[in-house]
Amino acid sequence: MSLITNLTRMWLTRSVKPFIFKSEYNNRLPFEECSNLGLYVHIPFCRSICNFCPYCKVKYSGEECNRYIDALIKEIRLVGRQSADKKEVTSLYFGGGTPALAVSRVGEIIHVIEEYFTITGGIGLELHPDDVTVPVLETLKCAGVTKISIGIQSFSSKYQDILGRKPIDISSMEAALSKVRFETVSMDFIFALPGQTFDDLREDIDTAFAIGANHIAIYPLIDFTFTASKVKTMGKRQKRRLMDEITNYCLGKGYARRSIWTFSSEKDAGYSSMTRDNFLGFGCSATTLLKGQFKINTFSVEEYCRRIDSRQLPTSLTLHFSMRQRMVYWLFWTAYSTEVKAKDFKKFFGKSLTRMYGLELKIARLLGFITEKQGSYCLTLKGAFYYHYYENFYTLSYIDKMWGIMRKEAFPEKMVI
Repeated sequence: MSLITNLTRMWLTRSVKPFIFKSEYNNRLPFEECSNLGLYVHIPFCRSICNFCPYCKVKYSGEECNRYIDALIKEIRLVGRQSADKKEVTSLYFGGGTPALAVSRVGEIIHVIEEYFTITGGIGLELHPDDVTVPVLETLKCAGVTKISIGIQSFSSKYQDILGRKPIDISSMEAALSKVRFETVSMDFIFALPGQTFDDLREDIDTAFAIGANHIAIYPLIDFTFTASKVKTMGKRQKRRLMDEITNYCLGKGYARRSIWTFSSEKDAGYSSMTRDNFLGFGCSATTLLKGQFKINTFSVEEYCRRIDSRQLPTSLTLHFSMRQRMVYWLFWTAYSTEVKAKDFKKFFGKSLTRMYGLELKIARLLGFITEKQGSYCLTLKGAFYYHYYENFYTLSYIDKMWGIMRKEAFPEKMVI
């Protein structure tokens, strides 16, 4: 896997230089110059730990959670005060963990953020199915949340058992969603589980839209080396067939494809914290992407709070991009939306997309991965699958290594990937 990703990186960056993360520290983040800036807040607490989940999370404690939220608010202020004026941002997303475990303080966090930032595109928050209740939803709506994403994974008891999840009360969820409305109600599912069929996934999709979702995300199971999960994913051919069947089914129902793995039944329904040119991340394990650098906060809740209490940002590692590295990063995550526009590339980098990557675009067209019309490059069904296929290599070669190290060391000296 690392051979494929390394060769691709060297080809696309025109350099043998790897991505080098260093423990350089800077208490200032140059975000004022960034356009299309998003915000992300990480709340790592969970009632129980799912073996398949790779994200930074810890077992919930009310006292520890409140201490963490206090530190989180301090971090937001440390960063927000760096701008002389309120900075306009496209969106705010809360992830975890289970952010709803801090539901009583979500409004407080949003209020502090709005002291320094003007949010133009809505506020999203992830929910565990257990938290889809009228009191929780009403509290979130009053706080300003406009979008929710519910981590269903599967409605089927068979796959709930495989993933170590408990059954979902579908009728109670439907009742709560019908009483408290949001601009976007997204539901997440996992595909490529052992023995999973298109009929299984179609039932999940139909159930989701029937009980109140207007957006779904269907992610492949990725076998991270540092998780305790024993679940093995299916082979490439089966996975591609499933992905094509899911896509064709959703498009046949009239749902719009919003990204590689997401579909919506309503025009304005969308949920993605990933497709941003730049973003600021608050909380442990949160990442910050700016024009020339990428930063990762420590994964340790204890060290995060300690660093904030000393009035320092919780940055653990920093990567300074070369221009080509930043271009590759931008192209990879922009392609997640299934479309790359030459004019957006030119606006961000001040250079022509075809001049920088004309050969690669030509090869991609010849292989049937993309189509092109008036400077807009769109992934085909085949291209979308191979994006997913390569993303799996990328995840295991880069993210798996990165997160594995960060889970063991609060502040590593260096990381080369």
